Amino acid sequence: MKKVFALAACAAALISISASAAAADENDRRVQVQNRSDQAIHYLYASPVTSNNWEEDLLGQGTVAAGASVTANIDNGTTECNYDFKVVMANGREHITRRVNVCVVSRLVVTNSGAAAQ
Repeated sequence: MKKVFALAACAAALISISASAAAADENDRRVQVQNRSDQAIHYLYASPVTSNNWEEDLLGQGTVAAGASVTANIDNGTTECNYDFKVVMANGREHITRRVNVCVVSRLVVTNSGAAAQ
């Protein structure tokens, strides 16, 4: 009985810690990337403005076809909100959008002429 009570108390403490950590920053860092160009998006990078390097490709092995969209989770586990984005199209053309506040902005629209946060 004592072991069951100890496990229950431990579980309650972990739930409490998780809840308080989540409450510390409730910002939604998901960004819908809409491809309104005539090319597929082959690579999508998002890096905090404090970084000098591009992070890993958010699409992994996937692509975003022309006319399609994908929701990217930009949350890197910190409380950062400002990110730079780099989109690489099928033809190799790159579109870079700087200083996007992903805690406020929920959409990145890619066209043949560039990418813009909305």
